[in-house]
Amino acid sequence: MTPYKRCLLGLSMAGALQLASCTSQPTSDGETMTSEQTATEKLPADVHSYAQPAEAVTKHLDLDIDVNFDQKTISGTASYLIDNLTGTDKIVFDSRNLQIENAYLGDNIEETTFELGETNQFMGQSLTVKIKPDTKKVTIKYKTSPDAAALQWLSPQQTAGKKHPFLFTQSQAILARTWIPIQDSPGIRFTYNAKVKVPKELLAVMSAENPVQKNSTGVYTFEMKQPIPSYLMALSVGDLVFEKVGPQTGIYAEPATIKAAAYEFAEMDKMLVAAEKIYGKYRWDRYDLLVLPPSFPFGGMENPRLTFVTPTVLAKDRSLTSLIAHELAHSWSGNLVTNATWDDFWLNEGFTVYFERRIMEELYGKEYADMLNVLGYQDLKHTIADKGADNADTHLKLDLEGRDPDEGLTDIAYEKGNFFLQNIEKAVGRARFDQFVNDYFNTFAFQSTSTDKFLDFLRSELIKGDEELAEKINIEGWVYSPGLPEGFTAPASSRFAKVEEAYNAWKSGKPAAQLTTKDWSSHEWLHFIRMLPETMSLQQMADLDKAFNFTNSGNSEVLAAWFLHSIKNNYATADKALETFLTNVGRRKFLVPIYKALNATPEGKKKALAIYAKARPNYHAVSTVTLDELLK
Repeated sequence: MTPYKRCLLGLSMAGALQLASCTSQPTSDGETMTSEQTATEKLPADVHSYAQPAEAVTKHLDLDIDVNFDQKTISGTASYLIDNLTGTDKIVFDSRNLQIENAYLGDNIEETTFELGETNQFMGQSLTVKIKPDTKKVTIKYKTSPDAAALQWLSPQQTAGKKHPFLFTQSQAILARTWIPIQDSPGIRFTYNAKVKVPKELLAVMSAENPVQKNSTGVYTFEMKQPIPSYLMALSVGDLVFEKVGPQTGIYAEPATIKAAAYEFAEMDKMLVAAEKIYGKYRWDRYDLLVLPPSFPFGGMENPRLTFVTPTVLAKDRSLTSLIAHELAHSWSGNLVTNATWDDFWLNEGFTVYFERRIMEELYGKEYADMLNVLGYQDLKHTIADKGADNADTHLKLDLEGRDPDEGLTDIAYEKGNFFLQNIEKAVGRARFDQFVNDYFNTFAFQSTSTDKFLDFLRSELIKGDEELAEKINIEGWVYSPGLPEGFTAPASSRFAKVEEAYNAWKSGKPAAQLTTKDWSSHEWLHFIRMLPETMSLQQMADLDKAFNFTNSGNSEVLAAWFLHSIKNNYATADKALETFLTNVGRRKFLVPIYKALNATPEGKKKALAIYAKARPNYHAVSTVTLDELLK
């Protein structure tokens, strides 16, 4: 994202401690799950939250809300069970553009006072509620703004079915505070129950135990008994149906989408089995998917029990399902063990990319996983080049103080983090590394952890004073230095070597239609398109398009990569498809590079602004905040 110049001086920041009491909770199979958060764990201050969890911290949320599509608001109460750890007279929440109506203490609903702090552009306001030393429960009555950043209200026309409106939330990174008054830090975990009232013709689902069909009242109740951080709070409301995939897996989607989704994600259960084989038991009971309308800004969001996923992966050939492996992997890295602050984001995503590739290797073989590694490396090189090889934002451990944490959601966390973990695996061997990662997930289960704590664990449990091993692992070079460490070997792919042969033949003058491309996966096509020269003649573009029908591809990854070439080479044949794509797809991964390419020339910028004016209402705030800055 484009950096913002913001000053946080004078703001009250989160406390330095995350405290939690020992909790035991039954799982679906009767096994007892015990939280390891029994001791005072010192974590770094979260500079993106006003909460002061070292003084008073939330432990459980009871949410009772009404979803109003006419007003585009959510209203109701958020009741928290709290631990007043120091006997303080206040508890601090995060709030952004919320209308706070009242605050109450205890089961008797005793009214109390509250105070909203000064507004910061992306952090919002502190919400300080007056409590007593013995207060155990705080209830906040509130209403959201119609333009709450986490809430995407879609008209019927913006859905697949075209008959009913749709709502979904996106709370990561610090947007939960725009739809719930909450201690909005990944270092604070809580369980929750919810009661949600929606129009009777619609179904509500959450990051919790979910219904599988509509009822006649429009009132739905939910339970999440495993403690989660605020960014994993999720709600969606729409004309949804459910289809079972396996014993623990299923899919929610609009009726018009459900069959295509059920086909595309038919191997979800195999992925779950493969994941458990590598890193142990899945601890969230069910793993379901919700296929959202195209405006969803990400590929997927790992909300516990219910991954939100973009329809852009519905390629009709199961070629893009590594995204599902990625979101499933988050059930261990991110959801089970969570980054303590957004400066530690690589702990969520680096582990998840590594685990995703292991799942895909288990299912489809090493050659398949090798292709994913090469594509990931290409993305990483592009990000490093874009940011600058010496930029501190290419460190794994970030410093995002004073900035929107979304600026840290880059390929550095994902791909550099993955290659760091692959480097450790290479240094110690896969069996030993797998044992280490299993120990890591078990030791820190249902907790948040920082980069420092992970590295301490790495040194004590794996390196164990071995200086030669420490040098191979190279913590300083990977975690605290820019770019990629000296001596890093780029990944290679035997399947991509054959793609490169075909490309070189085309480059030497062989017609595209005569190239050997039979049985190429979308990854091979993507690699081919990425190899194409920056500048091509219209004849070359037309030759490729006629042979491979790129402009009309049903694969969003291939299509987006092709559009970058069509823009740079003024290939007007693709203009209509480009506008259709930008108007209907809200995934930021595709939008930003395409709009950047258009923005590079005066004529292109004119085209970009015209398309954006029509398309912007279809995009989530996560996308528009980036694109508004880009196209201003």
